[in-house]
Amino acid sequence: MTRLLDGALEIEQVVFDEETIKARVKELAAQIEEDYRGESVIMIGVIRGALYFLTDLTRELDMPVEIDLIGFGSIPNTTNKTGVVNITKDIATDIEGRHVIVVEDVIRTGLTTAYIMSYLEERKPASIALCSMLVNPDRMLMTIPVKYTGFEINDNWLAGYGMDVHEIGRNIPYIVKLARKE
Repeated sequence: MTRLLDGALEIEQVVFDEETIKARVKELAAQIEEDYRGESVIMIGVIRGALYFLTDLTRELDMPVEIDLIGFGSIPNTTNKTGVVNITKDIATDIEGRHVIVVEDVIRTGLTTAYIMSYLEERKPASIALCSMLVNPDRMLMTIPVKYTGFEINDNWLAGYGMDVHEIGRNIPYIVKLARKE
């Protein structure tokens, strides 16, 4: 098995390499440009995981784009069951009457993402769409409309391209399957 990051993570295999990710990001950007032709959008990245994807995606867009970030923290014994989260970093941009795209790294159950979307919808954007690099449809506990999906995944324990294990591995420029789940 391959070792990476000075042995901090043990990788079983590369799931999506850099070229595959770059190609898919370009496709998603082209789709967004088509959908919002003649409009501007506000891309709101969910930190910290979506930072690499948000950066790459916005660099591919040839249209007016504003960027903001939202962060959340889990509430012990609550978030995994209800999706209720503690907003730790709120957006600074007024989104009322504007087109918003929320950018996620990975959506598993959908509970946290649904909470964030509902929270942002209260600010009355003209439209709000969801874009996620990875989506696990088998673990979804509720239906949330993911308009732009990079790749579908299963229950593998992944790291890289923004995803981490105890804050390690976000900086890997591709997505890997870890040898074991902690």
